[in-house]
Parts: sequence; structure tokens; C-alpha cells
Amino acid sequence: MRGTEAQDAPLAPARGHWARLRRVYVAVGAALGLALCAFLIHAWLHSGEVISRTRLSLATVERGRFVRDVAADGTVVAAVSPTLYAIAPGTVSYLVRAGDAVQKDQLLARLDSPELSNEYQRERATLDSLDAALERQQIEIRRQILASKQQADLAQVAIQAAQRELARNQWAWDQHVIPERDYKRAQDDVATAQLNYDHARDTAGLERDSLALDLRTKRLERDRQALVVSGLQGRVAALEVRSPVAGTVANLAVPEKTHVPADSALITVVDLSAFEVEFQVAESYASDIKPGMAAQVTLEGTTEPAVVTAISPEVRANQVTGRVKFVDGQPARLRQNERTAVRVMLDERNQALKFERGSFIEPSTRAVYVVRGSQAVRTAVELGAASVSEIEALRGLSAGEVVVISDTRDLNQAPEFAISN
Repeated sequence: MRGTEAQDAPLAPARGHWARLRRVYVAVGAALGLALCAFLIHAWLHSGEVISRTRLSLATVERGRFVRDVAADGTVVAAVSPTLYAIAPGTVSYLVRAGDAVQKDQLLARLDSPELSNEYQRERATLDSLDAALERQQIEIRRQILASKQQADLAQVAIQAAQRELARNQWAWDQHVIPERDYKRAQDDVATAQLNYDHARDTAGLERDSLALDLRTKRLERDRQALVVSGLQGRVAALEVRSPVAGTVANLAVPEKTHVPADSALITVVDLSAFEVEFQVAESYASDIKPGMAAQVTLEGTTEPAVVTAISPEVRANQVTGRVKFVDGQPARLRQNERTAVRVMLDERNQALKFERGSFIEPSTRAVYVVRGSQAVRTAVELGAASVSEIEALRGLSAGEVVVISDTRDLNQAPEFAISN
């Protein structure tokens, strides 16, 4: 039997309802994917990066008292540590050792200097000879003054004798018993005696002035030699080296029985009752630090008030050295070369706009990130003076704003970034 295969023809299957829904779902999913990509691209373009809040260091801008200061490492040093030097060439003999406690004016060492001792003896002998010459000159002056006075006195006696003879001749002339020649001779004798007296008197005065000048010259020569001897006597006394302060012998500069030249260092004494703190700061702060400025010294967790006593004009390795001393007395148990922290107060202002200073915030910083909600926006600012822990804000910030003070260099100056919780 023939079948019906020749009558059958294949038909296309009909589109069902689920096929149409599947196409709709695919279109919607593609649209959502495109929207999500656009959102992520927008967030990446505007945020650059998402940083957790726990990784950020934040500071709040506020108004208040701002103290501009500078911090430095300090070392406790002796305020008085004189070094004693050889007054002349000689051989040194020590009477103490390094580390010995000494009192003021205690004998520390002796310097044997034959050259200085011999010079002192020679000048002393010269002074003695000048003393003898001065005494001899005084005696000679008295003798010459006496001789001059004698001449003047004799001239005065001659005047008196001539005047008496003139009086007798005047009486005889009035009686017309002597010739006029004798009367005139008596008058001439009076005039001659008067002239001799005047000259003797003037000569005696000049002699006194000359002798006084000679005596003054001799005395000045003797005084000059006395000054030389006094100076040498002081140098000879300085051959016995004595401690100028009470303290401790720090070190002996040369070995025992060493022959040293003049002005060589011999011994150093440290006064342990007077300590100061020596600090070093960058040379950029040198012009700002002045003697008399307030400071603080931190010792073993305790802060002590201090004042700047000196700042060196010399710069070494871009550092300037200064010193501070304690205001309320020296703390107990202070040790030589002990390490400390020094804080010098440079300036103080009230009602200044400020915030906490981060490690990467400097006065030269021109932009910071300000937190606004979940975003941190890069904001242009102008910063002023900086202290150890705070920095002043001059423009671009307001009180109450929150600033990112942690390191943001990895953001490559992105205009903003997101903050996640």
C-alpha cells in the first residue's frame, strides 16, 4: 500500500511567548551593563581612587592660639668648662688626674720654666738698681737745691751789706766829708748786689725745675720697670696652674713631664653645677632665633622651661648651634652629654586659623584635600607659619573644615577621590 509521505510537507515552528521574553531580557541586561560601565567610568574619571577612611589622617581647621616654634635635638653641656694653658714654655707636672673632683683655686699642675724664671730675676735686679738710682737722684737733687738756696741767701746778705754801706756813705755825703766818687761807688755796690741776688734767685728756681724734671724722668723709668716686673711676677705665679672653678677634671691634654711650648693646652675643668643645653637647627631658622627667646627642654618625659642664651653666627654643615639655660634652676640628676629635646618659641598669635600639621604639609604646600561628605576635593590654599605640630592657614580654608594631612602623593594631584567607610 502506498503511504501518504508524498502528501506531507515540513512547516516552520511557531514563535512561542518565552522566546520573545528572552529577547527582551537580553536587551535590558545589555542596557544595564552599559549604564554600569558608564557609571564606573564617570566615577573613575572624577574620583581616581577609593580610599578607606581608616587609612587617612584627618585634621579639623580651627581658630585659636598659634605658637610658631622649632624643634631640635639637644645635648647637655657644662656652661663653664675652662681649659687652662701654659703661660710659658716648660715642663709640666700634674698634681691631679682626670675625673678628680677639685675645688676653686686648688693647685692642679706646676710648670717648670727656667727661661721665665731667669727673665724675672733679671728684671727684678734691674728694678732694684733703678730704685737705688732714684734714691741717689733724690739726694743729689736735695744737695743741688741746697747749694742754689745758699747762693741766693748769700746774694741777699750782700744786698743788706751794700745797703748799710750806702747808708753810711749817704750820711757822709750829706756832711760833705767824702768825695762823690765814693758815694757813687756805694750806690753801684747796692745795684750790683741786687742784680746778683735776682740772678741767684732765678737760677735757683730753674735749677729746682730741672731737678724736678730729672727726678720725674727717673721715677717714670722706675715705674715702667716695676710694671715689667709685676707682669713677670704674675706670669711666674701662673706657672702654678690652679682651678678657676669648683668641678671635675675633664682631661689632661699632655702626658706627665712633657715639655710644652707657650699657649699649649694643659688641663680642662668642668663645672658640674652649671649645665646648659646645646642644640642645632637648620640655618634657615638662624635669623629667627634670638637670645632671650622662651624655650622648653624635655628631659626623661619632663618639660622644663628655658631661655635661649646664645646663637652662633657660624654655619657648619647647614646647621647653626645655639644654647639654652634653665629658668627655674637646674634639674636634679643632670648628666654631661645627656640627650634632650629642645623646643624654641619663635612667635605667638591669638585667633589664628590653624590645623594639625602632617608629615607632608609644609608652608610651601599650595593645595590640600578637603573632606566633603564621602569625597575629598583638592582645594587651593595658602599656608603660613609652621610649628612642630600645627600650621597656619591664611587662605582657602574655613574653621570647621576637615583636611587630609596624610601622604597623598600617590594620587598624582587628582582633583578628588572617594572615601569609603
